[in-house]
Amino acid sequence: MKEMLPLTEAFYYILIVLYTEPSHGYGIMQDTEKRSGGRVKLGAGTLYTALNTLLGKGLIEQYPVPEGADSRRKMYAITENGMLVVEAEIARLEELLNVGRQALITKKG
Repeated sequence: MKEMLPLTEAFYYILIVLYTEPSHGYGIMQDTEKRSGGRVKLGAGTLYTALNTLLGKGLIEQYPVPEGADSRRKMYAITENGMLVVEAEIARLEELLNVGRQALITKKG
């Protein structure tokens, strides 16, 4: 699992979006932009390349399209492994943040 870290920002946001609920590509793009306050905008090429990579690594899987939904849209869901990887990435980022904050406190003190 640690060998998959650090995640790219695109991978991170895709996994975070799917951690909440399964989604389709356009939904992932919209949710990523919303969660990042507009800072991260995934283009279609970036998104679908990332989705294929995450599928290949077993971090996400295709999810059945709900009845009545547009069957041309592919849905994606995070896997158990994907959840573990994103949780490990969050722990890694927290460590980085804590070390940085401690350095600032030490410098000011």
